[in-house]
Amino acid sequence: MTNTDTNKTVTIEGIHFQTKKPISIQVQNGIISKIQTNIEKFSENLPIIGPGLVDLQINGYEGLDFNTLPIDDSLVPAVTRALWKEGVTSYCPTVITNNDELIEEAMRAFAKAYSQDSYVRRAIAGIHLEGPFISPKDGPRGAHSKAYVKGPDWSLFQRWQDAAEGKIKIVTLSPEWPGASKFIERCVDNDVIVSIGHTAATSKQIREAVDAGARMSTHLGNGAHLMLPRHPNYIWEQLSQDELWACVIADGFHLPDSMLKVIIRTKGSKVMLVSDAVYLSGMPSGNYNSHIGGEVVLTPKGKLHLADNPKLLAGSAQMLTWGIRHLVKSKLMSLSEAWEMASMRPASFIGFPCEAGLKVGAPADLIAFTSNEDGIDIIETYKNGEIVYSKRQNELVV
Repeated sequence: MTNTDTNKTVTIEGIHFQTKKPISIQVQNGIISKIQTNIEKFSENLPIIGPGLVDLQINGYEGLDFNTLPIDDSLVPAVTRALWKEGVTSYCPTVITNNDELIEEAMRAFAKAYSQDSYVRRAIAGIHLEGPFISPKDGPRGAHSKAYVKGPDWSLFQRWQDAAEGKIKIVTLSPEWPGASKFIERCVDNDVIVSIGHTAATSKQIREAVDAGARMSTHLGNGAHLMLPRHPNYIWEQLSQDELWACVIADGFHLPDSMLKVIIRTKGSKVMLVSDAVYLSGMPSGNYNSHIGGEVVLTPKGKLHLADNPKLLAGSAQMLTWGIRHLVKSKLMSLSEAWEMASMRPASFIGFPCEAGLKVGAPADLIAFTSNEDGIDIIETYKNGEIVYSKRQNELVV
C-alpha cells in the first residue's frame, strides 16, 4: 500500500519482515526518513516489507545471457529491470571462463551500460569474474571450458579491469596455482574481493589464500569432485576458515538439506544466498539448447539438467526467492533469517549501502511481498524509494 505526495515523500505500509509488526515507512529523496509501528492498522491483507534482495552471482535471466557475446546495448538494462520482478534491487553480473578477448568485450559492455543507464548504475554492485583462474581438473572446473582455464595473471586481470572501468568487484579463483597468493594480495590492495571456488586446492593452499586475503567461498559444495577424501578436503577446509564467508545455492537441487544445514550452522551470519542463475532462469519449463551444456531440460519442478543425463545439473535456473522459500520450507531457518541471508548480508559483505535494511537513513530499496507454502510473491519493488515494479499494475513501472 503506497501513496506519494507533491513533496516526493513516499509512504509504504506493510508488515516488518523481522518484527512481524505493521509499520509505515516514509521515504524522502530515496532514503528512509521515518518508520512508525501502526498496531491499529494491522491487517492480514498487508504485504510483508523487506529490504531489496542482493544477488552476488547471476549469469543472466529470461533468455538474456551475460556470457553470450556480443552483448547488445539493451541487454544489461533489460536484465536489470527484469530482476525487479524477482525482488532483486542490486546484483553482480557474472562473467565466466572464456577467451581473453571475449571477457574483455563483456567488461566493456558492462562499463558502457553502467555509464549510460542510471538504473543499471544504481543496481550493479560490481562485476563478478568467475574464472578463468580456476582448477583445470574435471569436477572442480564444472561447466567452464578447459581450453580457457589458466593460472592467475595480474597483467591480464588489469586489462579486464581497465575495460570494466574498475567495476570488477569479485574474482573467483582456485589457489592451487603457483603465485596465487601474490595475485590475491594484489587484488586485496586494489579493493577486489577474492573468492575461492572451482578449486582442487590442498588445505595448505586454502590457508595460504586466506592469509593473503581471500574472503569468500563461491557456491560452496558445488564445483567439486563427485568423490572426495574423508579428510582433509577443500570443502572441510573452507568451512573451517572463520574469515571466509560462504555463498550457497539453496534451490533444493545443488545441495542436499543436510549440507545446507552444516554450512549454515558452521558459518552462522557469514553465510549468504546466491542464485548463480543462468540465462534460462525465468523461462518456462521445456527443452533448450544451451551454449554450455548442449541439450538441456528445465523441468516443471524447476530443475535444469542435461537432456541425456537427468542426474547432471546444467546450472541453476531459480532466483533468490526460490532459495529463500526452500530454506523456510525445509525448516532450516525462519523467513526473516533467510531474507536477511539474501539481502542485508551480501550487501554488508560487498559494502553496498543497502546493508542497513529497514532503518532510518538507509536507502529505500524495499520489497513488498507475500509468503506461503506455494512460494514468495513479489507485489512491489522500490529502488531508492521509486516504485519500479508493481504486480498490481502487472508491469515494470520504468
